[in-house]
Amino acid sequence: SYASPLYQPGDILSISEKVISLCQDRIVNIKEVKLGFWAKFLSQFVLKTKAGWSVGNPYKMQVAINLAGLPRILFAAACAALTKPLGIKGVFYKVAGHGISGIDGFYGGAFDWYKTKGILGPHKPNKVCDEIQTKLGIACMIVDANDLGIKILGCSKNVGYSHEELKAMIKDNPAGQDNEQTPPLS
Repeated sequence: SYASPLYQPGDILSISEKVISLCQDRIVNIKEVKLGFWAKFLSQFVLKTKAGWSVGNPYKMQVAINLAGLPRILFAAACAALTKPLGIKGVFYKVAGHGISGIDGFYGGAFDWYKTKGILGPHKPNKVCDEIQTKLGIACMIVDANDLGIKILGCSKNVGYSHEELKAMIKDNPAGQDNEQTPPLS
């Protein structure tokens, strides 16, 4: 109802991954997260970035352990510990996989609602984009854009551009990072 009246052939609708994840009910309530020893321990060694704590938040680390399994998270942490002194960043997330880098929430800095909620990445983002294009005739991409970078999580089959070209189109992160760009949650 919002995009269709403005959409023109050749346009590509950029959709935040959070919107799709919320529509798919990929929400974890803090009450459902049983915080364990390893989550508390490992989260102490994560550096805070300008975008926040990521898995430095023990609840996010516990969700990561739940998604990927403790052995894989321990292996990812060991790899990160070995490569961090060499200036290589992001190894933990690459080794852990399972969409761990896309876990949002458990932080109330922007909205109180996020204090007790975690949001997982969208399920089958390419399929979602294809469904949108089939049902609405709108080419689209699902994007995780923040202060640290841009990831194209999915796009319509007939979008006509590579992921790198799509990233270049939105490199200025037009949706912004602050709450003035987001309607208030009720």
